Amino acid sequence: MSGIMLAILGGAGFDGTISYLVVAGGGGAPGSRAGGGGAGGFRSGTGTLTKGSVYTVTVGLGGAGQAVVPASNGQNSVLSGTGLTTVTSAGGGAGGDTSYGPPNVGIAGGSGGGGGGYHTPDAGGAGNTPSTSPSQGNDGGAGYGTGGGRSGGGGGGAGGVGGTTAGGAVGGAGGVGSASLITGSSVPYAGGGGGGSGPGSGGTGGTGGGGNGGTGPAAGVSGTVNTGGGGGGGGFNTGGTGGSGVVIISIATGSYSGTSTGSPTITTSGDNTIIKFTGTGTYTA
Repeated sequence: MSGIMLAILGGAGFDGTISYLVVAGGGGAPGSRAGGGGAGGFRSGTGTLTKGSVYTVTVGLGGAGQAVVPASNGQNSVLSGTGLTTVTSAGGGAGGDTSYGPPNVGIAGGSGGGGGGYHTPDAGGAGNTPSTSPSQGNDGGAGYGTGGGRSGGGGGGAGGVGGTTAGGAVGGAGGVGSASLITGSSVPYAGGGGGGSGPGSGGTGGTGGGGNGGTGPAAGVSGTVNTGGGGGGGGFNTGGTGGSGVVIISIATGSYSGTSTGSPTITTSGDNTIIKFTGTGTYTA
């Protein structure tokens, strides 16, 4: 799947409505021709804004990249408060490693990590884990290994599955992310990390913050901060760290109280006020 899936979230258009985007931290990736990290879960929607209610935000960190297994999954991001069913986006799954020890397969998460490719194939991790509706992410791609070359699969993204490598020559591409209009312009989030390869070429990270996979001796590239992008798998080096998540809420400017903690970024778009959290905080309606 190419391009970017678009989630249209124009913020709240009237008093009493809250629109939200909740993106978890992306999965980390190991080294040694490893699978890319899966993107953090991507969830969006609307709820009822209740005057006087405190809305609590937790922003997940990206999973750690490692020279050897295991890398780690990203952390969950959460939004809760009166008028909302608690919204939890799951951290992205870690990539699998092309080493002699487990785990060689990708790990499940909001989007799944790519398979490591020591075996032929090593499966990618399952996305949308735990299951949400609509889906919060996609599966990672399988890795492939032979005596002549080993390459990891791409991590899954919010908008597409991770790429599967063929023949061990090129790492799988990270799955594309999804774009949101909640801030008033289209911004992509939650792209999967590309798979690492040696001696071939690393896979390209998915649009929406996914890191590129390493080629040969190069390290994997980390996912972009506050996008939930997965880390790129290492070539013969350390894999990339997953990008941290983000939580954004949008309300009618006439309903904006101005009361928050955690130093969110406050902007406006049309008739709406946009509150962007890159760390833990609260908003009081």
